[in-house]
Amino acid sequence: VVFALNHTLSQQEILREGAGTLTYTTDHLITHYNCGDLDAVIFSQDTTQVPHLGNASLPPVDAATATHIDEYFREELIYRRNLRMGRRVVEILRANPDQSFFFAFGAGELKEEVVGWKGGR
Repeated sequence: VVFALNHTLSQQEILREGAGTLTYTTDHLITHYNCGDLDAVIFSQDTTQVPHLGNASLPPVDAATATHIDEYFREELIYRRNLRMGRRVVEILRANPDQSFFFAFGAGELKEEVVGWKGGR
């Protein structure tokens, strides 16, 4: 945990000083959304809102630790969260077939393989 916190703080300081760059901007996301090509941005990059810990300047032991932590964040903060959310939505819809609901999700969060259910019927 200390490794992840220290590395994340260092990356944020670099960004604040103007020495680093973000992997994508809001304008970049909007452009891809308008073109119908969010897969190029959303699913090819980490969207956990936690910076990647790994980089080429890390010693091999730290790089392995960083990779492990990055994979953990991606699994827990994206995939498993989406599975839980998808299951809850499907449960609510199936338990209340005569009611209407409005759910708002981010782009691509509830793909068919996540909810295990296709369509709105």
